[in-house]
Amino acid sequence: MSNIKKAFDHGKAFVAFITCGDPDLETTAAVVRAAVANGADLIELGIPFSDPTAEGPVIQGANLRALSGGVTTDKIFDLVRELRRDVTVPMVFMTYANVVFSYGAERFISTCHDIGIDGLILPDLPFEEKEEFLPICHQYGVDLISLVAPTSENRIAMIAKEAEGFLYIVSSLGVTGTRSEIKTDLTSIVQVIRQSTDVPCAIGFGISTPEQAKRMADISDGAIVGSAIIKLLEKHGKKAPTYVGEYVKSMKDALR
Repeated sequence: MSNIKKAFDHGKAFVAFITCGDPDLETTAAVVRAAVANGADLIELGIPFSDPTAEGPVIQGANLRALSGGVTTDKIFDLVRELRRDVTVPMVFMTYANVVFSYGAERFISTCHDIGIDGLILPDLPFEEKEEFLPICHQYGVDLISLVAPTSENRIAMIAKEAEGFLYIVSSLGVTGTRSEIKTDLTSIVQVIRQSTDVPCAIGFGISTPEQAKRMADISDGAIVGSAIIKLLEKHGKKAPTYVGEYVKSMKDALR
């Protein structure tokens, strides 16, 4: 069984996204621990990239701040090694194919395995091109997590059949960011997924309030939140862990 499935074993999962190195790696470590202490079931760690095409202005800003601060992939690997001394929930990386390519795919993915990263999300990797990384992921026991978007339509069943870890359902067209309402017919997307796989699915993009999180988790297996957490980091900087902890608790309580 994929370690990621453990995040979905005890009710609806809350997945917290955190950009590594914004404002610095010490704060990232403290924020991860605060999120886990307050109920986060899975942590998505963003490896910053200079051209994060799936991200809206909030997470783009976090990427730029982290890169300006001198964050590197190797420093992030060290951060995960340090976190894994006491953080036991599943953790995945979210980054871009170019980051993995430039590091060397086998070197990157084998290091993920060594440090305790359970999965990899590459939003710019088309489903049809995943063979580029999939055999290496399988070799090292790292789940390559697929995304399903409202535009996937007749490809949803095909993507779901081959899904591993969990399926990331993109709630709306466009980039990441908080939204006042989510209008996509997500129920029918989840129905197709349920008919095709028993791999859990969680909904992300645009979720910021406990009410939205509950609505999304009611139709899927969990909710993914990024921009709302990054906004707290942008506002509070090194003092953010306390605020992120309170926010995660309010979101997890809504899912219960």
